[in-house]
Amino acid sequence: MNSDMFNDLGQAALIQIIMILVASWGLITVTQWSVPWLANKISGNIRYFILSLAPVIRLAVIVTAAIMILLRLIDPTFEKMMALFGAMAVALGFAFKDYISSLIGGIVALYERPFRPGDWIDVNGVYGQVRAINMRNVEIITPDDTVVYIPHLKIWTELIYNANDSGDYLMTVADFYLEPNHNNAAVHHQLYDVALTSVYTQLAKPITVIVLNKPWATHYRLKAYPVNHTDQFLFITDLTIRGQATLENMGIKLASAAYADPPKANA
Repeated sequence: MNSDMFNDLGQAALIQIIMILVASWGLITVTQWSVPWLANKISGNIRYFILSLAPVIRLAVIVTAAIMILLRLIDPTFEKMMALFGAMAVALGFAFKDYISSLIGGIVALYERPFRPGDWIDVNGVYGQVRAINMRNVEIITPDDTVVYIPHLKIWTELIYNANDSGDYLMTVADFYLEPNHNNAAVHHQLYDVALTSVYTQLAKPITVIVLNKPWATHYRLKAYPVNHTDQFLFITDLTIRGQATLENMGIKLASAAYADPPKANA
């Protein structure tokens, strides 16, 4: 940017700039105090609307002050303003590159449809049901009833796991870690019956029991589908409680957590 576009600062212009800065700081300080005070005097949804005004007023004050100062620093001719706007466009492009990437990601999400409202997805360890797909982000609500806003730019960098892919069925898994000395076939059969007799089980879908050997336990994975995917956690709870009760009646002990991370052998 050419230095000729800036005016020579005289004493009057300098005093005006200082006054603008002081007035802006004072207005922002008053706003930050007065808006919460006013909101606390009001109940209902209007309280949240008033609270949301604080950052809007602060931004408006900052932008207005910046424009007023800028007009005292430069002579607003057409050539100078075009050069200034060009520099500002480049700066804003870098500043909002993630925002623009999220907008483009939103368009890609609408076209490729990796998730749709009602799907249960996992993005970067955050699992929940898609509540809405906005232009910049996707809203999901977690099992703990927490709303999480995930920017669409995650499409470029993160794996997206879709548990039901807009279908009516969603597989759930209940894990059991048992001490190795037991009858594997009997446990397999009993865990299968636990899922088969659950009130949440969708009998039209398969029930599977996977057995894995670990250095410290025998790992059973009981896989089944609930009738309604919104009951997945109630289903897992039912399988876990009834499964452990069945194993206790068989005299089979759960593996101790003390052996979950066995010490490594010396090289």
